[in-house]
Amino acid sequence: MSTLEPERGTGTGTLVEPTPQVSHGDGDHERFAHYVQKDKIMASALDGTPVVALCGKVWVPGRDPKKYPVCPMCKEIYESMGPGGDKDKGGKDQ
Repeated sequence: MSTLEPERGTGTGTLVEPTPQVSHGDGDHERFAHYVQKDKIMASALDGTPVVALCGKVWVPGRDPKKYPVCPMCKEIYESMGPGGDKDKGGKDQ
């Protein structure tokens, strides 16, 4: 009697994708309001999905961005982008 074993080197396996590091309120980057696409902010408000700022910060928005200064990295990136065709895409949120 024999047992069936998968052939070695057939390429089966599990692909593990890294999960984004979602911020929960600690660190210097929490002191700033960040630039994010408005449609992404709206989607996050509806279903709680994380957003990604121009500077790379990933988090679920929940605070009033008007209470914080603009993230210097987001501001620098935004200003270097120049005028775009879609003025409704730029948004600021914390």
